[in-house]
Amino acid sequence: MSQVDAPRGRTCSRTLRSVALLTSGVLALPVLAGCSSGEDESDAAAAAQDIAPAARDLVADGGTLRWAVDALPTTLNAFQADADATTTRIAGAVLPSLFTLDRRGRPQRNPDYVESAEIIDREPKQVVLYKLNQQAVWTDGREIGAPDFVAQWHALNGKDSAYWTAHNSGYERIEKIEKGASDLEVKVTFNKPYADWQSLFTPLYPKEVTGTPDSFNDGARTTLKAMAGPFKLASTDAKAGTATLVRNPRWWGQAAKLERLVLTAVPRENRAAALAAGRLDLAAVDRHVADRISLALRDKGAGSKALSHGPGADITPSAALKSWALANGSDDGKAQAAREARRQSAVAAEAYANEQTALRGFVVRKSLEPAYTQLALNGESGPLSDDRVRRAVGRALNRKELAEAVLTPLGLPAVPPGSHLALAGQRAYADNSGALGKQSTHDAQALLADAGWTRGGALEKHDPPKAGGEGGSSKKAEPSSQTAPSASAKTAPGAKTAPSVKAAPSVKAAPSVKAAPSVKAAPSVKAAPSVKAAPSVKAAPGSAELRTKPEEEQEDKASSEGMYIVGDDKPANGGHRAETGTSGTRILAPAPGAALQGEAPRQRADALHDDIANKGGIKPQERKGGVAGAYAPLGTAAPARAGGPLGKNGKPLTLRFVLPAGPGSEALRTVGEKISKMLDRIGVHAEITKVDDDSFFKDHIASGAYDMALYSWPATAFPATDARPIFAKPRPASDGSLLVEQNYTRVGSDYIDQLFDQAAAELDEDESRALVRRADARIWAAAGSIPLYQRPELVAAKPQVVNAGAFGFAAPRYQDIGFKKAESSKSTKK
Repeated sequence: MSQVDAPRGRTCSRTLRSVALLTSGVLALPVLAGCSSGEDESDAAAAAQDIAPAARDLVADGGTLRWAVDALPTTLNAFQADADATTTRIAGAVLPSLFTLDRRGRPQRNPDYVESAEIIDREPKQVVLYKLNQQAVWTDGREIGAPDFVAQWHALNGKDSAYWTAHNSGYERIEKIEKGASDLEVKVTFNKPYADWQSLFTPLYPKEVTGTPDSFNDGARTTLKAMAGPFKLASTDAKAGTATLVRNPRWWGQAAKLERLVLTAVPRENRAAALAAGRLDLAAVDRHVADRISLALRDKGAGSKALSHGPGADITPSAALKSWALANGSDDGKAQAAREARRQSAVAAEAYANEQTALRGFVVRKSLEPAYTQLALNGESGPLSDDRVRRAVGRALNRKELAEAVLTPLGLPAVPPGSHLALAGQRAYADNSGALGKQSTHDAQALLADAGWTRGGALEKHDPPKAGGEGGSSKKAEPSSQTAPSASAKTAPGAKTAPSVKAAPSVKAAPSVKAAPSVKAAPSVKAAPSVKAAPSVKAAPGSAELRTKPEEEQEDKASSEGMYIVGDDKPANGGHRAETGTSGTRILAPAPGAALQGEAPRQRADALHDDIANKGGIKPQERKGGVAGAYAPLGTAAPARAGGPLGKNGKPLTLRFVLPAGPGSEALRTVGEKISKMLDRIGVHAEITKVDDDSFFKDHIASGAYDMALYSWPATAFPATDARPIFAKPRPASDGSLLVEQNYTRVGSDYIDQLFDQAAAELDEDESRALVRRADARIWAAAGSIPLYQRPELVAAKPQVVNAGAFGFAAPRYQDIGFKKAESSKSTKK
């Protein structure tokens, strides 16, 4: 099965994080470096890796390991846009990685290259000093040193457009690089603080690659002039689909156990046959192949007994008798067709049985992959441009049930992720899902009712409600609403773009807005069932005179929730949205309870982090009061539980749910069907559309031609840097288009961006992590992305292969991978 990659559109991130479907097992993960140690620990544990660990003295010297990859790399330069997972794997084996991830997703200094790396000055500028391993040399014999650091900085800092780079985050913050007290010391001075400084120079390329635009752009696509890992690239064979790595004779560390490591390109759908044919020793596989291996091991003692699975196994006795009768009947035409069908069935059954016999020589190693699958909700237009509808969808989902459907049959822990920015085991992880709220059909229905979606709304047109996130008068705008120029989302070349979106003229908020006569600030408010109300609630903006707020609250101004939605920028007189019949500009109207709807999720996100933020030295915000939860305004009645879809202004509440139709995506489609049924319970109809893998991202996700979709993001050790473009508020580009970076949900806010920026510039690790967690809580409250489960990692391996398999978070230690030594005769007798 092929991998479905995210389009390589416009981005400013350090690394273009590949998007992958549930069905694609290998992600093009960035080569991760990491944060140094800290005491702020997460209670959640990372899933155990499954690699058949063995001490080096138990691993045989020599041998060739054939390891499956999806395809040969189109470039060996990890900093180019078309770099992929195979590029990363080769770089990890042949180039310096200054920091590598451990099994808990926590980066560690790699002593093979760096004896120490630390911040030696913070004021007036941040200065980092690297002390390199004095034995570290390139394959040409030259020492690894400052010239390599300088050349890579010049190539990636974005100042020279002749370099075709995909990203430059972090490198643009460097002011200068110089040699330290000796040739083995490299001193890096930053022009602004950078918390993720340890992400830089990994992988480190020789100056021969990064020194000039020509060598950077073209010189490292098929070969590398110098390497410095336990292996070196010996050859690539496009016809055979192999890249062969051999031991590096100049390697100064522990010698590689394997003599050769052959990366073999085998599409996912062909892996079972390749394993059975003896072409592979190690391969990531999907659920179907993993099940076949399990069945093969189960049937090992069955002898010649016919298999109860595979081609022909489901034929009933009556069907077999009918087939025999047709094959031996008097009608020559039917008899010939029946005999041919029986022959083909017998051939398929025999081939399957032979493959099953061969698959008995493999085991399945499994863990959780460092990636999570999410339900993406496109907030650009339509019903999901209303944050209440997005939150209702999120509140309707039983995430535990969805995780169990995928992971429990595999014997893996089925705990839904509580964070968009870190996974269990990582230091930045905290369960912030409370900012959205627990699963509740009743509360989801109440949110939809408040948004104007009713059981009879699809049959009759009426004026939409003026409270909350949609609709309202065009005379008064929400304070400090931000607009963007005419724009359309930027995507990769060849991708369809969303329709051009014109912005409303700049809207200035009135210095003070008086409340409507019938609206009063409630001195106290009773919360929805099971939710505690804040002691007091002040008048809502737009319903009472505005009061001065703390800076961090004032930054969220794009809509009543502070969440950027492209539809917010459509002019009020530019027509009505077909789905809602409301003005394109969303304005907070003075309706009773409106304050609660707009403020609740932000207060829930902030309250969730009072304790967590204080651990990192962050003082909690001054609260204004309100209900701690993503609930509808007080007094909103939930729609009746009777059947029938919801509607508004003559339009049914129907969401287009786009899923990939490629081979091996059965589990993903199963999850989609379960989500559809969960949404049916609240009156939302999910119209499932299955599309080809090749067009899934290019023609649907990147272009915005979807309402809901399932795809995955890989985890990162640097969320402040790597995750920012995924959740960044779309910005107008210089050509008038809209730069969405990798935020394919089009939902974001200024405040979320500010939290990312503050985290990236905060050198105190505890405070930086606290800022990341606060950003995650706001992302939950925005409800543009709903994490569902951590992806399963399934790897087929020969039992003799050790120190390799389902690595989980950990980076492979290539020099330790090999085959287990055969037991001696003496040990065998024992």
